[in-house]
Amino acid sequence: EYQDADPNGYNTLAEIPGTDKADELVMLGGHLDSWHGGTGATDNAAGCAVMMEAVRIIQSLGLKPRRTIRIGLWTGEEQGLLGSRAYVKQHLGYLGDGSTPSFGGGGGGNAAPQPLTKLAEYDKFSAYFNIDNGTGKIRGVYMQGNEGVRPIFRNWLSSFKDPKWYDPSKPLDMSANTLTLSNTGGTDHLSFDAIGLPGFQFIQDAVEYDTRTHHSNQDVYDRIQADDMKQMAIILATFVYQAAMMDDKMPRKR
Repeated sequence: EYQDADPNGYNTLAEIPGTDKADELVMLGGHLDSWHGGTGATDNAAGCAVMMEAVRIIQSLGLKPRRTIRIGLWTGEEQGLLGSRAYVKQHLGYLGDGSTPSFGGGGGGNAAPQPLTKLAEYDKFSAYFNIDNGTGKIRGVYMQGNEGVRPIFRNWLSSFKDPKWYDPSKPLDMSANTLTLSNTGGTDHLSFDAIGLPGFQFIQDAVEYDTRTHHSNQDVYDRIQADDMKQMAIILATFVYQAAMMDDKMPRKR
């Protein structure tokens, strides 16, 4: 029997309040909905779990970020990024009348550019970080054509080049060093990127995502790789906290 009393989907949001820059915002997230064939373990319970663990790490260390850190677990991604699009339209801004955003930052053909309406949080927004490519370790970042973030991300990733800081009796491959200007599509960072805000998806090890688990009845819990998830959560916590502590907001594309 289907529950049809309420046909709406809902985003789940939580935040760590900032301090001296509390009115500015750093976000992280993934989509909470899943494809119906399996249980949605790699698409995208993995991404949501990583985001929640990253926030838990920051909280458990007693860190006090300068900017507010907000986590968004989105609904309706599988139907067209509906949850993150609705959030962006309500809080940040929209193109034209907000009904037909152009994702991906290119390929608009001969269509006339649509005017951007900025809402209250637009100029206070720094960056959004997303995970939605399965259980595989992070190996870098798709910069979405934003060259200005390269030195910042390079500096943050340098911490993971020579991982002598962890217990050598429990080796965990933390290496992540690839930065590409390329766009990547199909997930919730595009809702932010579409209106000129810094939104990023991480490059990940494939780990049978496209060959076995993506939108299939094999997308179940036993396909999750625990060490990969730990690595992702540590890097996410680092990126989010560093972004929340910067003197300036994240550079934006022209």
